[in-house]
Amino acid sequence: MPIENPSREEIKEILKNSKRIAVVGLSNNPERTSYMVSKAMQDAGYDIIPVNPSVDEVLGVKSVGSLKEIEGHVDIVNVFRRSEFLPEIAKEAAEINPDVFWAQLGVANEEAYDYLKEKEITVIMDRCIKVEHAMTK
Repeated sequence: MPIENPSREEIKEILKNSKRIAVVGLSNNPERTSYMVSKAMQDAGYDIIPVNPSVDEVLGVKSVGSLKEIEGHVDIVNVFRRSEFLPEIAKEAAEINPDVFWAQLGVANEEAYDYLKEKEITVIMDRCIKVEHAMTK
């Protein structure tokens, strides 16, 4: 099944109704895209949960080693890892049942997409959450 993202209108609704974003691969380096995008989303009022086993904290929030360590519901799992890691991350994400699985710009994987669709999780791939959020204003 080819990857098909929700419409711009649906993406706008998702961002309006979401609060907690778990960011897989969030770097504590301010020069990295994952940091800049997550900081912008945090500044816009979203709760950012860093998911990165190799850092203690990012943006003033304690980092977790995996999605399964997060307590409570996650609205969006936002992924900053290379496309080949998506199937593995998709399986872990399905275990916590987020509303949306979002792979950043340049990141897409059909196997992960098909798996998540079977689990009835909304999937957005190859889009930047910060850019999409800016377009909703």
